[in-house]
Amino acid sequence: MKRDSGLNVLLELNGTSYYEDNGYWHKIEAWLVDVTLERPHGIRYCLTLHDNHNQRIFGIDNAHAISVPNKRRYSGRITEYDHVHKTINDKGTPYHFKNVEQLIEDFYTRMNQILDEFK
Repeated sequence: MKRDSGLNVLLELNGTSYYEDNGYWHKIEAWLVDVTLERPHGIRYCLTLHDNHNQRIFGIDNAHAISVPNKRRYSGRITEYDHVHKTINDKGTPYHFKNVEQLIEDFYTRMNQILDEFK
């Protein structure tokens, strides 16, 4: 697998938290793991935005599996690891991981949209 040019940026951000003036804050966690079927890109990540009550209101991660309906011919469910939590109560919907640069862009774009709603 070709090394993702954004990987070093994400790994450098591991463990960082940033606090907004309105009490909202975001945190980034990311580290290398063995390449598996669940994490074929070899990264475990969790990028989250929290409100001023410390509740996660948005996040993109692959820290745990989510189960989604199988829309193919056979019934059953498919387990996905890359997913997004769009709201406080969202248990996760699949996220199409393209590369680390896109992950970072998707997170900050949506985070900034959410923060703009509270200005």
